[in-house]
Amino acid sequence: MSTARPFTTLRTIAVIATLPVLLTACGYGSDSTDDGKKTAVAAGAKKLSADEVKIGYFPNLTHATALVGVQEGLFQKELGGTTIKTSTFNAGPSEIEALNAGSIDIGWIGPSPSINGYTKSKGKNLRIIGGSASGGVKLVVNPKKIKSLKDVKGKKIATPQLGNTQDVAFLNWVAQQGWKVDALSGKGDVSVVRTDNKITPDAYKSGSIDGAWVPEPTASKLVAEGAKVLLDESTLWPGKKFVITNIIVSQKFLKAHPDVVEAVLRGSVKTNAWINANPDKAKASANAALKALSGKALPANVLDPAWKSIGFIDDPLASTLDTEAQHAVTAGLLDKPDLKGIYDLTLLDKVLKAEGKDEVDDAGLGTR
Repeated sequence: MSTARPFTTLRTIAVIATLPVLLTACGYGSDSTDDGKKTAVAAGAKKLSADEVKIGYFPNLTHATALVGVQEGLFQKELGGTTIKTSTFNAGPSEIEALNAGSIDIGWIGPSPSINGYTKSKGKNLRIIGGSASGGVKLVVNPKKIKSLKDVKGKKIATPQLGNTQDVAFLNWVAQQGWKVDALSGKGDVSVVRTDNKITPDAYKSGSIDGAWVPEPTASKLVAEGAKVLLDESTLWPGKKFVITNIIVSQKFLKAHPDVVEAVLRGSVKTNAWINANPDKAKASANAALKALSGKALPANVLDPAWKSIGFIDDPLASTLDTEAQHAVTAGLLDKPDLKGIYDLTLLDKVLKAEGKDEVDDAGLGTR
């Protein structure tokens, strides 16, 4: 079983003292909601090895596979008489806590909390079993203050949270420009202002930030307020693909109910296929699910550009998760972790093969 090396610097120890989890979610907020909703099953449908499966995800477009799969009944179709209980979260730490506590069995979540959850448990609590989404992250700025990438120097740029996926990506990009920033304080050649995505648009309107490196739909919300997209993070990655959302499972649940996990993965693969074949219907379905969860749908001027920038895929893009972990190490936020064993793609490959699709790569970080 793989283990994580300890955090070693005093600077990092200071972070541990002030933050419950260093590498946090994709930065959509800090609260969690156990909505406890159960999907209806067809009369006479045959149960799998579990009566129910508890799945968790964020009410965000980057988790549209879960939103749409539940909304359209595509997961339930594969699960037969096994009921789905859904819970929604606004931050990775609370979802990882729910997984550890058994409150959920399977979750859609970003790469940083996946890494953190795996390393903190010394490789004992979760496995990444599939991919879900790529992209959907942008650097958006006030065009009156920032007209080119070099103009970012000396400005105040928001990221969702210290050590989260976008925060690490921005710190890495800043370092590549040859600029210096203290990762913990955010002070330096660029001022990194950690700001909850819920209030980032208001911070932009007030002028307290000059831009933000954020996921969708926050990026498009800023554009709707007059901001300009200066850089799409996908352009920094090979093939313009990098993991933004993957699927994790409790190792205990995976061992006890592999048939249920396989059914959920089959539903995910079929949902992604439906999304990609019916983008307009899928976009509307995701927005309807968001409205049901939050009480408010996204307006077209936010929904449309946000949706276009996200790719829905089955491949977890394992090599990019490994790279993101190295970026956190380079930034001084994480001592080099041992991620060997974080992936178990056996069931995903089985599902993909049955659908006539190619197997996916675990970048040497799998259990097989």
